[in-house]
Amino acid sequence: MAVTEQEIKSALESLGLPDGGNLISRDMIRALSVDAGTVRFVIEAPSPELARRMEGLRQAAEQVVGQVPGVTTVQAALTAHGPAEQKAPPSLKVGGHPKPQNGPMKIAGVKRIIAIGSGKGGVGKSTVSSNLAVALAKQGRKVGLLDADIYGPSQPRMMGIQKRPSSPDGKTIIPLQSHGVTLMSIGFMLDPDKAVVWRGPMLMGALQQMLGQVQWGELDILLVDLPPGTGDVQLTLCQKTELSGAILVSTPQDVALLDARKALDMFGSLKTPVLGMIENMSTHICSNCGHEEHIFGHGGVAAEAEKLGVPLLGALPIDLETRLAGDAGTPIAAGTGPMAEAYGRIAEGLIKGGLA
Repeated sequence: MAVTEQEIKSALESLGLPDGGNLISRDMIRALSVDAGTVRFVIEAPSPELARRMEGLRQAAEQVVGQVPGVTTVQAALTAHGPAEQKAPPSLKVGGHPKPQNGPMKIAGVKRIIAIGSGKGGVGKSTVSSNLAVALAKQGRKVGLLDADIYGPSQPRMMGIQKRPSSPDGKTIIPLQSHGVTLMSIGFMLDPDKAVVWRGPMLMGALQQMLGQVQWGELDILLVDLPPGTGDVQLTLCQKTELSGAILVSTPQDVALLDARKALDMFGSLKTPVLGMIENMSTHICSNCGHEEHIFGHGGVAAEAEKLGVPLLGALPIDLETRLAGDAGTPIAAGTGPMAEAYGRIAEGLIKGGLA
C-alpha cells in the first residue's frame, strides 16, 4: 500500500516540541513529498538561532517517519526564516472602492465556496467555522478559511497565527497556513488594537481583495466566516461571488432564532441555497456532577430546520475546552475527544452529502 502524506503528518504529530505543540500544529513542515517509499521534507525553524539547536529534532523526525510502514528512505533538512522574511512586505492598500465586475466572481482553483453565517453575534459562528475547517482538513480535504468578519476578525487568534501575509508585488497576497487550513483574515493586515471604521464601499472593496487577490491555490472548499447580520459583506459575497451555498449557525434560544430567520430570508432573497443549520450551545453538561441543562432552550434550531426543509447538520454543546482551545490558537477539532468527534461527524456529513 502506497504511503500517504497524511500518514507522514500523523507520524510527525507525535513529536512534541518543548514549548508546546508539534511540527504539524506549529506549521513547521515545508516541501513534504512522498515518492514511493522515499519521503523528503524541510523543518522550518522560526529563526536561524533556533535552527542551530534543532539537529536532534531533525534526526528524531527522520527516525519517526522511517518507522511508517512502506517508508524506505527519509531525507529531512533544516531551514529558518531569514532576516529578509521578517521585513514588512511591499505596501498593500486594504479596502477602498470595489472594482467593477462583469458577473459573479469564480476563484481559480477553488471548487466550492460555502458561507457560514448567523443572524446575530455571540452564537459561536467563528468557533464553528474554524473547527469545521480543521475537521474537514483532517478528513483529507484541501480547505481554505476566509475570515470576512471585517469589524471583528477572530480567526487569527483562534487559528494561532499572528504573522502578516506576504505580498511579493504589493498586489497579490500569499495566505497563511495553520492546522492544515489555508487562512486569510483582514485581522492579519491591520493593527489588532485599532477599530475598523469603514463605510460600505470600503468593506466591499476589502472583501473583493481577499477573494480575488489572495493566491488560494487548489482547494476543495473555501469556508467564509461572515459577520453577523444581513449587511454589506453578506450582500457583496452573495451577489459578487459564485457561492455553493450557506450554512447557518444559531443557538436554540428564541431571540437567536428570530435573527436566524432574517438571515435565512436574506439568503433566500439572494438566491443562495441554505445547505443546513448547526445548533450551537445546544446543551450544557456540568463537569462536576454530570447534570445536563438546556441553558438556551432545546430543539429550536432542529425545529426551524425541519420547518424550512433543510438538514440539521449537527448539535454542539457548550464546552469549556472548546473555548480554551480557541483562545490558545489550537481549535478543539485539531485534537481528539468528544468535541473533535462531533465536528468530525459534521464534516463527514458534508462530505457524504457532496457539499465538501
